[in-house]
Amino acid sequence: MAKGPRYKVPFRRRKEGRTDYRSRQRLLRGGLPRAVVRRSLKHTSVQLVAFDMNGDQILTSAHSKDLGKMGWEYSGSNLPAAYLTGYLAGKRALAEGIESAVLDIGRQKPVKGSACFSALAGLVDAGMDIPHGEDVRPAEERIRGQHIDEGMEAAFDALIEKMEAD
Repeated sequence: MAKGPRYKVPFRRRKEGRTDYRSRQRLLRGGLPRAVVRRSLKHTSVQLVAFDMNGDQILTSAHSKDLGKMGWEYSGSNLPAAYLTGYLAGKRALAEGIESAVLDIGRQKPVKGSACFSALAGLVDAGMDIPHGEDVRPAEERIRGQHIDEGMEAAFDALIEKMEAD
């Protein structure tokens, strides 16, 4: 290990590979809430987070487990589930009076058409103003789940209608 008066020990979360502080600082300078999209192997979560000197404040959130409570019987980690989670988070944010945000995908690789951009599409379709390029969104048939199962499209439409009614 390096020693000496000029050696600086890196932050713990940076050593663990959990936080990119340079990109975090750029996101915070904008002054808008962040739409934080995180994925695990089984679930997707979307949170709208505002910066506070005492720690980030979660304004509203949605998790793919919430979809199961609403009648979603499919996986919580696929593209349609990510879209629906983003859509639900967008509807909850608009109910709280939050109309714009900036996307924060953390240390995920920004791959065109990925689940994090599917969640972004859900947020935007819910009515939020989030700056993005139109070419990163997945194709409509992938968002609706046609590539997975024929019955998924009907469940997708039913859940969207249910969220619109609430």
